[in-house]
Amino acid sequence: MSARGARPAGPRSAGPRPRCVRSFPYLLRRSANALAVLVVAALVIAGCGGGSSTDSSTAAKTTRTGSTLPAPPKPPPNAEEGTVFVSLGNAEGLGLVLADSEGHVLYSFSKDTPKASACEGACAKAWPPLLVEEGEPEPSNGASAARLGTITRADGTRQVTYAGHPLYTYTGDKSPGQAKGNGLSAFGGTWTALKGSGAPAG
Repeated sequence: MSARGARPAGPRSAGPRPRCVRSFPYLLRRSANALAVLVVAALVIAGCGGGSSTDSSTAAKTTRTGSTLPAPPKPPPNAEEGTVFVSLGNAEGLGLVLADSEGHVLYSFSKDTPKASACEGACAKAWPPLLVEEGEPEPSNGASAARLGTITRADGTRQVTYAGHPLYTYTGDKSPGQAKGNGLSAFGGTWTALKGSGAPAG
């Protein structure tokens, strides 16, 4: 006999579901959406990064291709400090011509003689002579040692010559490989870049 007031036997009511259990499917859906967003974002970033790498590579290749003069030749390991080098390098539209150790084109002046320079004062400011303080100039990168020499200028400095031509750079050439001074008429004469043979270039 059942006790008075006892509940009939039967399955217990589950009662209200805990909140964490009810929200689990919702959280699962949110997590899946967040994961999808992260995956898409990662793919976009990777795509952008790949494009940048390609663009950088292309820019570097363009820069290398656009160079008109090889890197200035390095002095020999046993070269003394302060030695002046005369080398050969490519110039715009001229091919191989004489250049200084920094790659700037060297010019001759038609008014000069093998033993004297006719470029002084304002001329020497626009067309700086290639000078050597001590020792003798040295050839590099295919220039001829037999054609190198020096003369003494009016101010007592020594100027480098090549095949009997006193050598100058030009202030109008802003970077190695430029030859804007070739063929110019200025200060009563003509300025000409020289080949390795000592003949006029172009």
